[in-house]
Amino acid sequence: MQFIDYYNNPKNIRFESFKFALNEANKRGHKTLVETGVARGKKKFFFINKTNWLDGMSTLIFSDYARFTGGFLYACDIEKKNIDNAKKFTIKNSSFIEFVQDDSLNFLRDFVKKIDFLYLDSLDGQFKDAANHQLKEIKLAEKNLHKNSLVLLDDKGQKTTLSLDYMIKNNFKIINETKQQVLLSRF
Repeated sequence: MQFIDYYNNPKNIRFESFKFALNEANKRGHKTLVETGVARGKKKFFFINKTNWLDGMSTLIFSDYARFTGGFLYACDIEKKNIDNAKKFTIKNSSFIEFVQDDSLNFLRDFVKKIDFLYLDSLDGQFKDAANHQLKEIKLAEKNLHKNSLVLLDDKGQKTTLSLDYMIKNNFKIINETKQQVLLSRF
């Protein structure tokens, strides 16, 4: 999975976490990825979109993983402009991604496929309701997870407190943890 090393940018504070998670996903043969909250990038000079390494560029990384493994990424965001930006970054992987513009709670409630790898990052951690929102997401997605699924929670500490408590009480185990993210599995 040498493609992942491209994302080893000094500003990408989530790189090691993504690398660990995707290597683990690859070991488990994961093909179906679901992401809530797409990578937005940033605007430069009013019209040019640039990568935002501090954001992690998750959609780009996950779509590269999907292309590498012959898998598929379902990426949901409530904002059309975020999806439009993510589409620009992932144009070379467009046949491995389906973008859905919707509230992540609606999306996860209606999602019917089994999820191998779930990444929850739909509401920025500084928002008052972020922890409750992420807890609702994991509860809705749980029906689609299997014993070998991986769940990667973003914005550790800001919005993961309720979801972590719930998941640990429901037989999930932490298998990797960084300052920004927590990776869990049921094993």
